[in-house]
Amino acid sequence: MLRRCASGFGTVALAGLQSDPAFGFADARPAPTDLGRAGHGPHHTPKAKNVIFLYMDGGPSQVDTFDPKPALTKHDGKDPASLFQVEPTQFDNNGTVLASPWKFRQYGESGLPVSDLFPHVATCADELAVIRSMTSEFPEHTFANYFLHTGSGLQGRPSMGAWVNYGLGSEARDLPGFVVINGGLIPPGGLDCFGSGFLPASYQGSIFKPSGSGVANVKPLEPSARRQRDKLDLIGRLDGFAADRYGAHDSLESAIKNYELAYAMQMAVPDVMSVGDESASTRAEYGLDAEYKPTQIYGAQCLIARRMVERGVRFVELTCPQVGGDRWDQHNNLKQGHENNARAVDQPIAALLKDLRRRGLLDETLVVWAGEFGRTPFAQGKNGRDHNPFGYTVWMAGGGVKAGTVIGATDEWGYKAIENRFEMHDLHATILHLLGVDHTRSTFRFGGRDMRLTDVKGHVIDGVVA
Repeated sequence: MLRRCASGFGTVALAGLQSDPAFGFADARPAPTDLGRAGHGPHHTPKAKNVIFLYMDGGPSQVDTFDPKPALTKHDGKDPASLFQVEPTQFDNNGTVLASPWKFRQYGESGLPVSDLFPHVATCADELAVIRSMTSEFPEHTFANYFLHTGSGLQGRPSMGAWVNYGLGSEARDLPGFVVINGGLIPPGGLDCFGSGFLPASYQGSIFKPSGSGVANVKPLEPSARRQRDKLDLIGRLDGFAADRYGAHDSLESAIKNYELAYAMQMAVPDVMSVGDESASTRAEYGLDAEYKPTQIYGAQCLIARRMVERGVRFVELTCPQVGGDRWDQHNNLKQGHENNARAVDQPIAALLKDLRRRGLLDETLVVWAGEFGRTPFAQGKNGRDHNPFGYTVWMAGGGVKAGTVIGATDEWGYKAIENRFEMHDLHATILHLLGVDHTRSTFRFGGRDMRLTDVKGHVIDGVVA
């Protein structure tokens, strides 16, 4: 049909698409000299094309957000050791059983319970697939952050954004395939949470700010575009001489690709960052002019994330803004701390989900909300909660998930997962599956074996997949 219609000009467009790694995938893994290409492409028909990862740094409390526990109210103030076994990692200034300071209500046709911390997200209850039985192997932030982002508690492994970028490439040819929009808080563990590890360096996350130019020095200093193009061509020839003489190398290939991407970004980044051209109703919906400054910041992050997936960016991660106190890590002052953090992200997250739905993008965009672990059902001191890796909540929306459902359960205290206990590798396997990737086949040869995001573990969480 393409050969015969309109004098065959359709085949010209087809040839152009097939030469692009985001559209024309080869069966074999790229050679070391072809590091700009995607690793393998989808293994099966994808349900999602892009991911927006809403990272809740510090560990939100599951029993105060999406996992109501009436037993905490009934036994409020009692010694937890008299009711259940307290793990030995949590003998630091333990207090009594602590009831949630917030009420839970049921929302939508699904009747999904959401606490009063999230009145805006609650209006999107029928979009959410809530997993209440997630666990982590690590009780401390740095190692748990590595584990959440890379599937390993060790520093230096590729992040899930890098794996997705490596495996599928990006449809955005003038923006990075993996972008981190930093609201002000780089998590414990630092930039390694977004790194490429042993994957080619070109797949690591690019850090953007949610205001201004987004990226430092993105605007060209030279008055002449031709002069800048000539400089890049010269650098490319010099790098080519080096490659001919010494052979291909990851750092050299990545540098060449990054030069070209940086050149293309000079036009694309100002465009994607120019949220001023959005309507007044959109600005109000995202909270860009809200009285609370952190809401403005996170609103801009969510809006820019939507604009990025519209332009084909494969994986966008959002970190939390500064709220004048700690992130979601309330070892004391739980009520004020969680309210400050929720106030910052609640309205923008709901706006993002509704905006994606209106634009027909939610069905192809997977939105993931997660922290590195949860909190204890008993107090630390008098009014805080300690880290809890034994059972906590994450949720997913859009991108082929079974909306308006709850998967898994913790015990009556919200302390430990007891039904459909999931590990981080299961979450990663599910994200890759929804993107069309078999996590057991998305590998990269390193250290004498085929490495993967899920290591030697991981199963797709079937209850999440529509």
